[in-house]
Amino acid sequence: MRHPLMLSLLLIASSAAAEINVTVEIPRIDASEYHRPYVAVWVEDGGHEVAANLAVWYAQKETKEGAGSKWLADLRQWWRRSGRDQTLPIDGVSGATRPVGQHQLRFDAAKPPFAALKPGQYALVVEAVREVGGRELLRIPFDWPVTASRHLDAKGEHELGLVKLDLNP
Repeated sequence: MRHPLMLSLLLIASSAAAEINVTVEIPRIDASEYHRPYVAVWVEDGGHEVAANLAVWYAQKETKEGAGSKWLADLRQWWRRSGRDQTLPIDGVSGATRPVGQHQLRFDAAKPPFAALKPGQYALVVEAVREVGGRELLRIPFDWPVTASRHLDAKGEHELGLVKLDLNP
């Protein structure tokens, strides 16, 4: 029989090891005028409210067309639910646009933003929009907290490739 203190330490250690991995694929698009997409990644609760912003990739530098943040409203769902209320850049969330390829986001479940999630049903949401291109939004539902390892994914049709969500308790 294990001592209660030892059992508590084991539970703490196992929850600290829990991780969430998100992979966002930006596909190669054959277009005469190609611009890297703006991308927002967030977690929404069952009522479609933003529970946590995970990443917002946009042009960080001023250009002749104006500041990159000027075009964030084109990420319509994210902008309406969270973006317009944010002070940009968002520390630990904002970043430059990404090139074609797979991009990883890793989170420790015992730390913000996931540590603040209450038990329930959520969705990972990824929205992408590209100048002289299209827009796309993918949702991957999941339950929180994570009790067993799960691999979930969704495939985009145009602006997003494969988006993967790996939940590891």
